Amino acid sequence: MPRIAGVDIPGRKKIEFALTYIYGIGRSRSKEILAKTHISPDVRAEELSDDEVAKIRAYVDAHYQVEGNLRREVSLNIKRLIDLGTWRGSRHKKNLPVRGQRTKTNARTRKGPRKTVAGKKKAPGPT
Repeated sequence: MPRIAGVDIPGRKKIEFALTYIYGIGRSRSKEILAKTHISPDVRAEELSDDEVAKIRAYVDAHYQVEGNLRREVSLNIKRLIDLGTWRGSRHKKNLPVRGQRTKTNARTRKGPRKTVAGKKKAPGPT
């Protein structure tokens, strides 16, 4: 199992898909990395030579912010929005959808399971 950017990428997968296990690298970036380092996207990750792994590692380190640094930057951006008191920041703080989605129905992923509120009971009438 090759280790790139502090992540053990799965050896049995094709390298094009295995690189997507690194936070900050998706399919298009993975294809770009392989094109720039002249490595076939069809080769399995476990079949890469040490030289090829070193090439990929060097390219990723030089050109992209991935894993811990990227996670830190994203969390700092969210914290900045909250500190500024922006609408987006308040939505992050309240753990509600940030990009204008409706919340009357749906939004269950963000809001969590329903919290049932009991209905009003009728007051007992004169007997």
